[in-house]
Amino acid sequence: MDFTNDSSWMDLDGETEGKQVIVGVCAMEKKTLSKPMKEILTRLEEFEYIKTCIFTEKVILEEPVEKWPLCDCLISFHSKGFPLEKSITYANLRKPLVINNLESQFAIQDRREVYRILSTAGIDLPRHAVLDRDLPPEETNFEEQDDSVVVNGVVFNKPFVEKPVDAEDHNIIIYYPASAGGGSQRLFRKIGSRSSVYSPESNVRRAGSFIYEDFMATDGTDVKVYTVGPDYAHAEARKSPALDGKVERNSEGKEVRYPVILSNKEKLIARKVCMAFNQTVCGFDLLRANGRSCVCDVNGFSFVKNSRKYYDDCSNILGNMILRELAPTLHIPWTIPFQLDDPPIVPTTVGKMMELRCVVAVVRHGDRTPKQKMKLEVKHPMFFDLFKRMNGYKVNHVKLKKPKHLQEVLDIARFLITEIEKGGSSNEVIEEKKSKLDQVRYILEMYGHFSGINRKVQLKYQPKGRPKSTSSEEEALKEPSLLLVLKWGGELTPTGRVQAEELGKVFRCMYPGGQDLLIGGVPAHETQVDRYTRAASLPNGEYAGTQGLGLLRLHSTYRHDLKIYASDEGRVQMTAAAFAKGLLALEGELTPILVQMVKSANTNGLLDNDCDSSGDGKGKKKKGKIVPDEYYESYYRNLAENSNLRDLKDRVKAKLHEMLQRDHEFSQEDEELLNPCNKISIAKALRFIRNPVKCCGYVYDLIQELNVLIPQIQEENGGKQVLYHAETWDLMARRWGKLEKDFLPKTGVYDISKIPDIYDCIKYDVEHNRSVLENTDAWKVVVELYTNVQNLADVVIPQEYGMTRAEKLTIAQGICTPLLKKIKADLQRNIEDGEEKCEEEEDTVHRLNPRYSSGVSSPGRHVRTRLYFTSESHIHSLLTVLTHGGLVDGQDEQWRRAMEYVSLVSE
Repeated sequence: MDFTNDSSWMDLDGETEGKQVIVGVCAMEKKTLSKPMKEILTRLEEFEYIKTCIFTEKVILEEPVEKWPLCDCLISFHSKGFPLEKSITYANLRKPLVINNLESQFAIQDRREVYRILSTAGIDLPRHAVLDRDLPPEETNFEEQDDSVVVNGVVFNKPFVEKPVDAEDHNIIIYYPASAGGGSQRLFRKIGSRSSVYSPESNVRRAGSFIYEDFMATDGTDVKVYTVGPDYAHAEARKSPALDGKVERNSEGKEVRYPVILSNKEKLIARKVCMAFNQTVCGFDLLRANGRSCVCDVNGFSFVKNSRKYYDDCSNILGNMILRELAPTLHIPWTIPFQLDDPPIVPTTVGKMMELRCVVAVVRHGDRTPKQKMKLEVKHPMFFDLFKRMNGYKVNHVKLKKPKHLQEVLDIARFLITEIEKGGSSNEVIEEKKSKLDQVRYILEMYGHFSGINRKVQLKYQPKGRPKSTSSEEEALKEPSLLLVLKWGGELTPTGRVQAEELGKVFRCMYPGGQDLLIGGVPAHETQVDRYTRAASLPNGEYAGTQGLGLLRLHSTYRHDLKIYASDEGRVQMTAAAFAKGLLALEGELTPILVQMVKSANTNGLLDNDCDSSGDGKGKKKKGKIVPDEYYESYYRNLAENSNLRDLKDRVKAKLHEMLQRDHEFSQEDEELLNPCNKISIAKALRFIRNPVKCCGYVYDLIQELNVLIPQIQEENGGKQVLYHAETWDLMARRWGKLEKDFLPKTGVYDISKIPDIYDCIKYDVEHNRSVLENTDAWKVVVELYTNVQNLADVVIPQEYGMTRAEKLTIAQGICTPLLKKIKADLQRNIEDGEEKCEEEEDTVHRLNPRYSSGVSSPGRHVRTRLYFTSESHIHSLLTVLTHGGLVDGQDEQWRRAMEYVSLVSE
């Protein structure tokens, strides 16, 4: 600057009067003319000694740097089309104070460099590896498998993320495992209201260089952090683009974001990022998962949009920073103002009204196909070879779930069937088994693709072949064989998905504001009645005609701490994902929702029936685990107690089965023995059954009748009518044929343990195959069979979990103690001071920052929701504990009504 003027240098007042720091802004017009930039520059101009000067795009692109305007301080940053080299030349020529280091901005354009700098600075990153296809082929090692890739020796199991090394390329892909439904989510720069789209494509890209990294499930939320110098960081949360790809926008068309509170660790990360990249104003992306906060992207210069408080803070910090550096050298009489770094916040009071703090729900999976299995003894060397390769001899059995292993079993079955048809001389294959091999082939060929969710094969080693009731000499001569057990079915039906999604929608209505039908459209000052009547008739509003908007508003403004847990069964996980879709009004496929929102890894006995589960995760003290170790000191603490639990369950079943195999009408004494806890639904079922053996006999006759009718119906319609879920008539016939054979074995005594399976199948057919069976002779048989089996099941299923109160509680304790302890901890955490305990959460919680939030009437409200999705055994056990555990004084009217309802409901 030219400081020559007429005033004497001693005349300070005169000298400083017209003196100002010129702040030059050198960037593309799209950035310099944006609303955030205008807001901040306007505020900078309010400083007495600061004047701003925006370099025009024409000057930047066409003029040599010698002709660029002069400035004392330079704010310059790269975006598409910006000549960064030219800007560096200008800075070297004029030597202004540079706010964001220019050379570092080259590094920000290359994700490899970004990760290298982050790693050097000791900042937590997702586990990653670089596949650089610019290197000679012999220097790279890449291998793609069904559910994983190997990059230079590092294995990444799906779900994983594939990012182009060029930071300007936003075509990032997340690949999902087959167990979650496979396919991929393709992310891109926002186009209208979309930021990603789901694709069935499961194979990775074969051209270009990429970074591969572990996918981090963040409960569907991304955090964007904006620094202004090393001591200031503003954070905003938004819906993750990987969730359903729909961008939430406000009335002005801007993406909806809400300010959230950063933990102390995260503030330190912000400081490190700012200093490592030499970028005073810097934006970066933070992923919060399993107690970790990882940086996954650094964007360089960026401002927060639509936050007046941020604009004030940012211009204040920048103005003071510029003047602190330049005022002494330019002889400007500026004094550093006193400023509190972090003003204290006063929590709001909620008055005397009761406020919802916590919601805990345990949910069973939705409607499923019948679980089925078949067994086949195999001796062919090809099966033994597969068994050996899978290390089967170590534990004498193997489980095959992966697509490539299931494909091997299918290939062997196809080969053997071809051999039989050719009349091959292979001794190992017996002609009688062709029908079973056909069934193996058909089941493995179903759906046209493999997924661990719906099929699995077990091979069990039998050193003396399959045990038979023959003489010892014959037994000794038998050669080893393998027992092939094929399991299929038990998967969530399309109806089950709809059920779960609808339940999620209804569940919303329990939250405050649950009955409001509109966001917008109905003025808040109208009377309640008027609002509701008008709401139904008005089509506008974001979720017009949808209930439960209180929860959607609570969740979208980060005042709702939601965690969803599910056991590792496919049907349970898909139920949880469908429920979340309905609960949060999400769109699109379930796979991305499942991977982002549903926690299942290491639930360690919480929701699974794996009794040995408590042994695996012991002693892990790492903070941020799904559930701390102390929750797992359950009833079955060691294998001996676990064995006791199994023995008790077996004794209860044996006692129940023996009582239901007596051929006489139930006496008063029998009813008391079978229903010692006086459950209303069981008493009703016992009155219907009267004589259990006669009832079983009638059920058996009806199954026989149905097995005669199924082939007739198939013949009559020429197999044209399609059964539900693409089941073939042959499979339906096999399903019922097997039940007929198993229900009355050669012993001549009805096998009571098959009642649940029969009920499972008949309920499925009544519900889903009604349109096919209704106008045939079979319908009357089906309805009669359903009525009788339902009553038998109403007695058998709940009583298998204990008959007396003591048995019920012992078995329930063994199954659901980890879950009960977790629920207790969920409820207790609400009593403790949430602010202090925030660091000890099982995951970092996204919390609305009340100081920066606008348009939220009660920013201090925070509701904790924990949803647990599991199977039947946990539901029965939980109900047992609630009913018989003595939790509430029996005089409580509300509790009494609830217990009466539980007693009435059979399922």
